Amino acid sequence: MTRPHGLALLILAMVVIVASANYLVQFPVNDWLTWGALTYPVSYFVTDLCNRLYGPERARRVVYVGFVLAVIASIWLASPRIALASGTAFLVSQLMDVSIFDALRGRRWWQAPLASSSLGSLVDTGLFFALAFAGTGVPWVTLAIGDFGVKLAIALALLLPWRLAVNRG
Repeated sequence: MTRPHGLALLILAMVVIVASANYLVQFPVNDWLTWGALTYPVSYFVTDLCNRLYGPERARRVVYVGFVLAVIASIWLASPRIALASGTAFLVSQLMDVSIFDALRGRRWWQAPLASSSLGSLVDTGLFFALAFAGTGVPWVTLAIGDFGVKLAIALALLLPWRLAVNRG
């Protein structure tokens, strides 16, 4: 049985996470990191939780609705270029995350979320930073490397909350 308010909360979380990351990516910490790297990785946690609780079809629905709303918010909060880059990277990487997670769901409890988040993060990072910052003078390659490292660290750190959340669900 689906709890509609649960899906709405996951969509809302997705929009807030992605829109805030797109705003914060405009503020570098240094040549290796932006503040956006600290929020965006949580989007994979949301997608994986939705996939685990509701299945891949509903997880894709959360991705599609979150995509549309986050791109609209990002145009206002960031810039059209960042919104387009984010939307493209988000859609590709999140749909990949759903497929990988679903394929690995029968394995050990940590394998599906860690593998899907790590591979999704790799694709997202490469697409986003190339589309958003190539040719702008922003050190996008080093920012992408730093961003990916943070995404991996956060994916690992979220394994404990993941375990607690799926034990409750």
